[in-house]
Amino acid sequence: MNPALRAAYAAAGSLAELTVARAPRGDGKTLRSLAGRRGVLDRFAAWGAAHRDPARPLVWLHAPSVGEGLQARPVIELLRQRRPDVQVAYTHFSSSAADFAAHVGADFADYLPFDTRRSARTALRAIRPTALVFSKLDVWPVLVDEAVRQGVRVGLIAATLAEGSGRQGVLARALLHDAYAALSVVGAIDAADAARLVALGVDVHRTQVTGDTRYDQVWARAQAVDRLAPLLAPLASVRPTLVAGSTWPGDHAVLRDAWCAVRRVLPDARLIIAPHEPTAGHLASVAVWAQRDALRVARLGADDAHAADLVLVDRVGVLGDLYALADVAYVGGGFHAAGLHSVIEPAAYGAPVLFGPQCRDSRDATLLIDAQGGRSVANAQALGDALIEWLRIASSRADAGGRARALVKAGCGAAERSFALVTALL
Repeated sequence: MNPALRAAYAAAGSLAELTVARAPRGDGKTLRSLAGRRGVLDRFAAWGAAHRDPARPLVWLHAPSVGEGLQARPVIELLRQRRPDVQVAYTHFSSSAADFAAHVGADFADYLPFDTRRSARTALRAIRPTALVFSKLDVWPVLVDEAVRQGVRVGLIAATLAEGSGRQGVLARALLHDAYAALSVVGAIDAADAARLVALGVDVHRTQVTGDTRYDQVWARAQAVDRLAPLLAPLASVRPTLVAGSTWPGDHAVLRDAWCAVRRVLPDARLIIAPHEPTAGHLASVAVWAQRDALRVARLGADDAHAADLVLVDRVGVLGDLYALADVAYVGGGFHAAGLHSVIEPAAYGAPVLFGPQCRDSRDATLLIDAQGGRSVANAQALGDALIEWLRIASSRADAGGRARALVKAGCGAAERSFALVTALL
């Protein structure tokens, strides 16, 4: 990193740390993130002093949010099963991943401190990792540099870089090149991702294609789902069912018009909808349009949910199981600037998957389209037409759903390969 860029980056990091100390508390994502970092280095130090066993190796896994955490979790599970001698630390960046991190199975889990020299040095010295492993893409240059200085081997698993990613720009390359070049091992999702990562600075001789560990994760969850559990059993039904997951207001506008068309043809059709952020405002907006269309609405877990035309999911963490109820799935984000959410979760259950047009950066969506297990829809009419076809015609639905399920099954095995990559660092 050139001196001017290093100085600017250091100043930005110092400003971020100052903001942590002065930011007010609040419910917003940014404010929660800042509040969560207050005292984080003290927590690192306290855990290191009380629980770090210097006779055991420690793997520090970092996954910025839940999606990347789902890629890291299968590796953590294999470490727990096969390497009980290894301690595991886990960090995240986003406040939305705090609950996930608390249940990921690590010995120590917390926010990642901001990427300053002081914080990186303090955190590393506190927990003394043997290896530092990033999940997917986010590699922090100061943390990597300090880890290498302290003799920690650094790796990247389930690595992916979208073709149009901003990290391929001039400024990002200048900022991150040294960090990528310092990685000891990199497991890329596919050959195209590996080539793009090499162009960013990763050593081609330290790179291998290991696949995407999320496929193992969603496949295992689908195989283990208990349809007689209290969550699912009350909602069992022969009614044609669409499960719409991780939706945003932009998705709701399209879904409403499409669902009206579906109900005219299939008046018994049922919709289970799980907003990506089940805030009071998002839930209320769905309830309002459902009531305007004379749909019986119930919250998930309510006594009358089994008879509802629209079941409104007001909690997080259950969507991966609710897809088991889907004849057809709709995944949100394709009509939203944040991008498409996970389409392989419903595919693992054999549900054909529909999503909006903003899906070019989603490798999984492209694979589903190519396999004819999913479709991108441009508007409400296209969504309604696809829903009517798949909900009415069992053979068409079964063929598309089978192709979706086969795609996920074929992607399994990445967890084993990534586990081998991580343990090689030890």
